[in-house]
Amino acid sequence: MATVMEFTSPTAEFPLGTVFENLPGVTVELERLIPHETLIIPYFWVRGAKAEDIEAAFEAHAGVSNIRLVDSVEAEYLMRAEWEQEYFGVLSALAKANVVLLTGIGTKDEWRFEVRGEGQEAIAAFRDDCQNNDIPIEITAVHAMLPIQGEGYELTETQREALVLAYERGYFDTPREASLEEIAAELGITQQSLSSRLRRGHRRLIGATLVSSS
Repeated sequence: MATVMEFTSPTAEFPLGTVFENLPGVTVELERLIPHETLIIPYFWVRGAKAEDIEAAFEAHAGVSNIRLVDSVEAEYLMRAEWEQEYFGVLSALAKANVVLLTGIGTKDEWRFEVRGEGQEAIAAFRDDCQNNDIPIEITAVHAMLPIQGEGYELTETQREALVLAYERGYFDTPREASLEEIAAELGITQQSLSSRLRRGHRRLIGATLVSSS
C-alpha cells in the first residue's frame, strides 16, 4: 500500500536555503516532483519578495545551479533550478528510492516535506539513505494512503482530517463560520500547513472526479 511520510529538515541543509539569508521573509514551495535518477530539474514558487530581488538572492549552493525566473502570477514567482548529479541530498535520496515528492515548503525556520512511496520499503530505503549520508531529517508523520468510499482516488489521513473538519466547522460556507486560524489551532498545526493540506486534498479530489469523468 502506498505510504506517505512527512518530515522536516534544517533550512541550510537543503539547496535553495541560502535565499533565506538574503530574504528571510520569503516562502519557497517546490512543485510536485517525480525525481529521475540522472537529472532533477524542479520548479518552485517564491512568495514574499519583489521580482527584482529574487534571482540575486539565490547565491551559489552545493548541489544546485542555473536558477532563473520563469514566470510570475501576481505576487508569486515561478523559478527553475538544475540540480547537480554528483550532489547527494534530499532530492537525490528520493530519486534513488523512487519516492515521489508531493510537497516541499521552505521558510527561514525549516523545510517541510511530504513524500509518497509505493510501499513502506521505499520509505525505509529513503530514510536509510539519509542516515547513511548524514542528511538530517526529522520524521513527523508516517501513514498509509486511504481510499475514500471505495472510489479510485485517495487522500492521506491528514488531508481527509483537514477537509472534513473544515467542512464541519463551516469553513467552506458563505459567509465562513470558522477561520483558517481557528481550524489550524484545533488540529495543532500552522495555518500554512493547513492551507497546504486543503489545497492538496482538493487537487486529488478534483483530479479523480471532475477531470476523470470528463
